[in-house]
Formats: sequence, C-alpha cells, structure tokens
Amino acid sequence: MILGAFAGVSLTTGLADDSFLSPAVPEDGRSALVIGGIGMGGLTGLFLPLILLGLVRGTEEKPRLRTAEALRKVLAVLVFDVYLLAVSVVVAQLGWVLPEGLTVLLSVFVIGFSWMPLALIPWERFGLTDVGARLGSRNGSDSNKPD
Repeated sequence: MILGAFAGVSLTTGLADDSFLSPAVPEDGRSALVIGGIGMGGLTGLFLPLILLGLVRGTEEKPRLRTAEALRKVLAVLVFDVYLLAVSVVVAQLGWVLPEGLTVLLSVFVIGFSWMPLALIPWERFGLTDVGARLGSRNGSDSNKPD
C-alpha cells in the first residue's frame, strides 16, 4: 500500500509538472494532485494484491475468485482511481483563487470524503454484491433462519 502511494504521488506530480495537465494545474493547487495520488496509489496498492491473492487462495466459505470476477474488480479499482484523479484535478483548480495552505486543507477533506456518495449507492440492485453472499443465497442458506 505504501509503495502504491509513493507510485501514485510520482505519477500525479509528473502529470502536474511534465504533461498536458501542467498548464491547467496552478502552482498553489499542485498539492491537491499529490493528495489525490496518495489516495489513488494507496487504494491500488492495497486492493490489487488482495485481488491477486483471491485468485489463488480460497476456502469452503469463500471460494477462489474466477478470472472474470478478478478482472471486474481490477477494473472497478482502476475506474475509482480515475475518479479520484478527476476529483483531484477539480480541487486543484481552487489554487487559482485560494492560497496553498487553504487549498491543501480543503483538498484533504474533499478528496478524502469524495467516495462517500459512492458508498451510498445500492450496489446490490446492480448485481455488484459480494461473491460469498451470492453463493450463499443460491445454495439456499439463509442467515435469517433460526438455528
């Protein structure tokens, strides 16, 4: 996770300094991209090894991930990374009107809590629930039944 955060910071500072985004990111908003890179890289560094571990390890309660499920989860992590990067770029625009210290403070809260609306979406309506819960409901086991 820490290595992923360092890689995310390196990527976002490169985007802010040496890429097509450099004219769009003000000097006082550069730190918002760094904060977004920490979140993006840390998330990827945490979940990617866990997904890969899920491909090779499994128990009777939680079976191994199938390749399609693992790819779907990796894609979901990457989509969320792009979401965090987009939020970081939007928050970096505050650097045009606010001083750097205030931009840093606001970016920590905005980027840190930007995932909250995604947590409120009822993902089970879209069929994006946990694998173990789906397998348990298919087998007829109901956790609400008394023992």
